[in-house]
Amino acid sequence: MKEYIQDLISEGEHQQQDFKYCITDSKKIAKSLVAFANTEGGRLLIGVKDNGKIAGVRSEEEFYMVEGAADLYCKPVVKFETKSWNVNGKVVLEVIVEESSNKPHMAKDRSGVWMAYRRVQDQNILVNKVQLEVWKRQNEKIPVKIEYSEREKILLNHLKNNEVISLMRFCKLAMIPEKEAEEILISFVQLNILEIIFTEQNVLYKLVNEDVLNEI
Repeated sequence: MKEYIQDLISEGEHQQQDFKYCITDSKKIAKSLVAFANTEGGRLLIGVKDNGKIAGVRSEEEFYMVEGAADLYCKPVVKFETKSWNVNGKVVLEVIVEESSNKPHMAKDRSGVWMAYRRVQDQNILVNKVQLEVWKRQNEKIPVKIEYSEREKILLNHLKNNEVISLMRFCKLAMIPEKEAEEILISFVQLNILEIIFTEQNVLYKLVNEDVLNEI
């Protein structure tokens, strides 16, 4: 038991793990819950400081805060499991979230706006319009319609020689409006030709597999 938690803590915070010293705001927890659900799943270790030191919590109190976050501030509701671990008299609450098949999950922020997030390394990153539209079309099973015109050629030719491209860079290269560029990127992501790379500073697009260039 003690070794299990200490092994997890030794991994530090990463794509599938987040530490919380305590819960003072259910809306902040909702953000982490939806980020895990929208990505690859993960766990919150509540009662653990950012430096990995165990502070401990009152597990029952913290459980109701997490439950409130999942039920009231996540849309749709995020399902989770909890386990309580006693380490040298201090309780760590493990909150486990599986990757959801019902994306996107959104969290309600302090201004009352519903926002979607993904987990990127140890950060919860705001999702962009392209990803939201990809999820929507996948959920509604909307067929992909795309033509291989000069615009698409410009995009793929750029990615032959460059690892990534941004939305605005594509707009400038193809000399097309932002909305038109987004439609092309959405279709290419749906077709698994491109993947979305989220960073703290930008959202970029790259080829899933360079072999796809030979198939088009």
